[in-house]
Amino acid sequence: MKISEEFSKHASEYESHNIIQKKVISKLLKDMKYSPVSILDLGCGNGSLCKSIPWQYKQFVGVDFSKAMLELHPKAENIELMYGDFNERELFESLNSYEFEHIFSASALQWSKDLEKLFKNIAALKGGLSLAIFTSGTFKTLHKQADIEPLLRDKEEISRLQKKYFNAKFEVVEYKLEFKSVREMFRYIKSSGVSGSRNLLSYTQTKKLMREYPLNYLEFEVVFITTAS
Repeated sequence: MKISEEFSKHASEYESHNIIQKKVISKLLKDMKYSPVSILDLGCGNGSLCKSIPWQYKQFVGVDFSKAMLELHPKAENIELMYGDFNERELFESLNSYEFEHIFSASALQWSKDLEKLFKNIAALKGGLSLAIFTSGTFKTLHKQADIEPLLRDKEEISRLQKKYFNAKFEVVEYKLEFKSVREMFRYIKSSGVSGSRNLLSYTQTKKLMREYPLNYLEFEVVFITTAS
């Protein structure tokens, strides 16, 4: 299953499960030093960022590769939604005809197939940046306990790549999300879409982990890449 299909499948449930993503958006907006009027949101999803922006803007362009998510996104005359994949050259060929004052991405770029190429394409748009990327530190204990490899890149690799293309502030933030039970925890993983295109665990691994998982929370590690303009 492609990652886009994973998010589309759970699109109607996503709003009630994206707790950490909302915290990420809150930080991105809190750290803003100005109020851009022309905005790009890469991986806009159902519009959580758009709905959270407290200032007036003239143009908001949201890009996502899930049509189901785009259907849920707010619509307005100053909002343009694009069905597209940031892994594809054609998307940036279209975006290069715009002038964006600021570029956001709240929790999508970790799914990039080629992060260096993506950073190069984003840098070419020449806007300010507010990027949040989940790292391999997400679900750290779960991966260790189940003896499986992380899906995501580590923070060191992301830092090394972003330095090549951005003169930006790089910050690492850790979050914890508590659950009443391990069963509830796994329900969250499935419904939130954060597992991407891969089943994290087999049936046998899941049963074993539900018996032995030592924590009542999941860990999330997010890097923030930000510039003023």
